[in-house]
Amino acid sequence: MSFSNRYDRNMTALSADECAALANARITVVGCGGLGGLVIEALARIGVGHLRVIDGDVFEESNLNRQLLCTEANLGREKALAAAERVAAVNSEVEVDPIAAYLRGENASELLAGCDCVVDCLDNLEARFWAAHACQNLGTPIVYGAIAGWFGQVCTVYPGDVSFAALYGEPFGESQHQKLGNLPFTAYSISSIQAAEAVKVVLGKPGQIRNRLLMVDLLDGSVDDMELR
Repeated sequence: MSFSNRYDRNMTALSADECAALANARITVVGCGGLGGLVIEALARIGVGHLRVIDGDVFEESNLNRQLLCTEANLGREKALAAAERVAAVNSEVEVDPIAAYLRGENASELLAGCDCVVDCLDNLEARFWAAHACQNLGTPIVYGAIAGWFGQVCTVYPGDVSFAALYGEPFGESQHQKLGNLPFTAYSISSIQAAEAVKVVLGKPGQIRNRLLMVDLLDGSVDDMELR
């Protein structure tokens, strides 16, 4: 690698073989906002070699309270393109494929094909269900995360695991995240767990949050683990 000391602090938490595996890994992050921007940052810094970043939205002033990629200078800029620029500035060894488009039923399979893991950083239930459905059909693991106020949750779903509907019931319901707000430290906490899960998925490491839901409440300082059935 061109920067010989870049990954020194990955050792010995990761082996040399695992770092090499990350360099060859392909991860797709859907949503480049509060969760997604931070997930992209973590994956680029740890050395994931290929990132596809998908988001059709642009930055607005209300994003400034929590979204790492959002600055006063890039308000109105496409989030996916800003994510690619950020990765290039942080780790030029990472190949980034920015897609400035919204994930929908008609394009989900095409957008998510060809990767080792998908990280769901979306903010609406309809897109989440399309992403989950596409990953099921593609045979791709998906790491789900969501925040609402002081609360957040994470789980990793492989094809054949307890379905996404176990979390939300019928598809295309109403999300509560906007009603409860989005706080910066909640986004930072949940995105960190999502990034760790994605790394564990591509490396095949144990301890993944499968068939269970990790729930973090930063207001009362609690972490709960619920089995999904």
